Amino acid sequence: MPVIEDWIQAKGNAMRYAMSAMTFCIALTLTTGCTTKDRNAATLQREREDAAAQVEQANKNLRDAQQAEWDYTYAQRAEFVTRMKENLAGIQSELDRLNAKVERTSGATKAEASRQLDDVRKRWVEAKRQLDLAESAKESDWDKVKGGFKTAMGDLKDSFDKTRQWLSDKIEP
Repeated sequence: MPVIEDWIQAKGNAMRYAMSAMTFCIALTLTTGCTTKDRNAATLQREREDAAAQVEQANKNLRDAQQAEWDYTYAQRAEFVTRMKENLAGIQSELDRLNAKVERTSGATKAEASRQLDDVRKRWVEAKRQLDLAESAKESDWDKVKGGFKTAMGDLKDSFDKTRQWLSDKIEP
């Protein structure tokens, strides 16, 4: 009987080793899987943070560019006026395009769209008037006149953007 007992003991040891090996493999698999998930989550978080940093940098660059747009000195008045005339011409062109789109509609939408476009046109006329003042401004008045144009242009752009968005919501693009 000692042979059978030795055989049973040997089988028991083999089973224990097999169980230990399986437990080790399962633990390794789970650990590796969690590490990969953690690593993937960390990578995604890092990518999100990088993307957020890039967006913030782009916004900063845009703010800097917008500020630079208004940092013209009196000596750069002609360049300023030329650039702002180009901006106004672009807005006028877009207003004409939007007006053509409104003319193809009818009913209450057409009436409301026409009213909004008229409001934008009035703001365009005010911005143009302010730009004419800037074009003939004296050096002593330059900052005041430039500020008046900046305000008028800001109002125009806000009104224009809201109207364009409203039109795109109400009228198919």
